[in-house]
Amino acid sequence: MTMSSSAGGRRKPPTIHDVAREAGVSRGTVSRVLNGGHYVSPAAAEAVNDAIRRTGYVVNRHARSLITGRSDSVGFLLTEPQERFFEDPNFNVLLSGCTQALASHDIPVLLMLAGTKDERRRITRYITAGHVDGVLLVSSHSGDPVAQELREAGVPLVACGKPIGLGSKVSYVAADDRDGARDMVHHLLSLGRRRIGMITGPLDTPGGVERLAGYKEVLTEAGIEIDEALVVSGDYSKASGEAGAERLLAQAPDMDAVFVASDLMAQGVLAVLQRAGKRVPDDIAVGGFDDSPAATAVTPALTTIRQPWDRISTEMVRVLLAQIGGEDPAAVILPTELVRRDST
Repeated sequence: MTMSSSAGGRRKPPTIHDVAREAGVSRGTVSRVLNGGHYVSPAAAEAVNDAIRRTGYVVNRHARSLITGRSDSVGFLLTEPQERFFEDPNFNVLLSGCTQALASHDIPVLLMLAGTKDERRRITRYITAGHVDGVLLVSSHSGDPVAQELREAGVPLVACGKPIGLGSKVSYVAADDRDGARDMVHHLLSLGRRRIGMITGPLDTPGGVERLAGYKEVLTEAGIEIDEALVVSGDYSKASGEAGAERLLAQAPDMDAVFVASDLMAQGVLAVLQRAGKRVPDDIAVGGFDDSPAATAVTPALTTIRQPWDRISTEMVRVLLAQIGGEDPAAVILPTELVRRDST
């Protein structure tokens, strides 16, 4: 098919009329296919879709949004300081997975970083004004009002991890943090370690709370009293892993293993142990959590708990699109897996 050209010879983009002519159907039929395919025969829908591919027609999202009342875009919201997005590989892995899952639905992703109160306020206003159809919330702290405000505004929302305090009111997809922590501590105990330290995640986040709970449960079941000198808190950053390791070495010099609630923090732990002359795993075994790229970027390679990031991102998108389509909130909890490497 020969496309029309402007006076200057530049090719004009194909229009809905070009698609209709190529498919041998009416413009109204093409419009119905583009808006969900209702009241269109399978043969006509196939002809329209073939014509779209042949002509290279691209939907005018602005025009369609005026008709449907939707933006045809989704927000990926990280309520952490901007530097955390670039430091922590988990966020990039999750963003990539969600972007790919949405691409199959021809839906673009808007990355939103809101690490301060003012940024969260501005982005909440932007979202509730209808600029996105739904939100993938990637970090949620207790006391953070974003999830609650978006829920009250009726914005479709899916959180990564169960938002503390909101229960079944918000959809979420999570790895089984507690069970993963239990697997790691069982593994360390099976190696004969008994003075097992822990560097937790932030205790105002679901992952921080659940991983600490799993650690304490297994030690208690094994008849080992919880020693608070063996437990320090971190914020999932490499620097907090370094600080936590230094505190543990000072408070519990007889520690023979440490469970670290993220691989990035475990990188910091390994650096401190090396400087202190501790051999890993001979003197101190180290276990992480995530199975992120950080786990294999260190020596020795890190034994860790694998979170199924591909499934987490796919399920977050699936649940969000279902909610945008009118379904009720849903919760999905996915299993984790112990990955043994050289640090234990």
